Amino acid sequence: MIRKVATSALIAAFTFATTPGFACTGISLNAKDGTMVRGRTMEFGFPLSSNVIVIPAGTAMTGTLPDGKQGIFYTTKYAMVGANAVGQNVIMDGLNDQGLSFGLFYFPGFAEYPAVTAENSGKAMAPFEFGAWVLGNFASVDELKASLAESGAVLVDTPAPGFGSSPSHYFVRDKSGKSIVIEPLGGILKVFDAPLGVVTNAPSYDWHLTNLRNYVNLSVTGVPPLDLDGVKLAQLGQGAGMHGLPGDFTPPSRFVRAVAFTQSELPSATADDAVLAAFHILNQFDIPKGSVRDKTDGGLELTQWTTVSDTKNLRWYFKTYDDQTIRVVDVKKAVYAAKGEIRTIKMESEQPIVDISTNFMTGKQADGAGQ
Repeated sequence: MIRKVATSALIAAFTFATTPGFACTGISLNAKDGTMVRGRTMEFGFPLSSNVIVIPAGTAMTGTLPDGKQGIFYTTKYAMVGANAVGQNVIMDGLNDQGLSFGLFYFPGFAEYPAVTAENSGKAMAPFEFGAWVLGNFASVDELKASLAESGAVLVDTPAPGFGSSPSHYFVRDKSGKSIVIEPLGGILKVFDAPLGVVTNAPSYDWHLTNLRNYVNLSVTGVPPLDLDGVKLAQLGQGAGMHGLPGDFTPPSRFVRAVAFTQSELPSATADDAVLAAFHILNQFDIPKGSVRDKTDGGLELTQWTTVSDTKNLRWYFKTYDDQTIRVVDVKKAVYAAKGEIRTIKMESEQPIVDISTNFMTGKQADGAGQ
């Protein structure tokens, strides 16, 4: 028996249209120096109270069944760093010490989970516990795909602490640049290769790829003037090649924009350049407070945090709604400093505003030399 979050295509479509968006967007970029980065935004309708969590290798971890009993038990082979939620030892987004990166994305109306049985309970875990299992056990996308093909894990509909059912799908990328999307469809974990490196939310990943065919006309170059029986019509300004690019916050529209921006991005020379480029692109998906609201309870959805993973240099970057300063956690340094224990680092902080009113340039700087 499959436990369905939506029991029919009609109900799924209705849920997709009316459920608060939880409008997370994921992207990927490559640098000329071989660095592969993955970035994402995290949107939610109430505070996730996330902090950076550091989980060392050799940590005993367990999965949770819907009745609260223990599911899977494992000991992490690899250390990991990322963002948790509501004080739990989970990874919503993160990076391990092998360069494997992971992101959880909301998947309402389409996730389908199997019922717990005597046969699968020892391999079962909650959807929100999947990130730690992935990062704790695998060094590459190929290893993870092989394990999933052998039914190495089962996701069951265990409620998440603080907000109940958590239908989710997942994006995983390794340091070679291989990317996959994993979705609980029909009671099994279906794996899609994701060479475009982009993910949003519902519907399923293959639907989003088909939808891209509606936008094959988009172009980064301008549109030439049109002559209509002697009447010349020219574009009103630069950017007409992208006319028709959807600008709303729905998952299909964000998916199209994410593909357009990542495919048009000029290649970065270094890891630092790629990280900053990823943050610039993700700014296009930032949700200001008040622009997305839940009609039923008035809840406000906003971009709580934005992260970028450098899978080559093992650095996990983030900024938050209240502090747009980009901060970084070096995986190796953090794991070493944790000394074998699970530790947390506070994410929330206040945005500094720097007064430069009297920081006048002098000498050659003022003349424009040496800049």
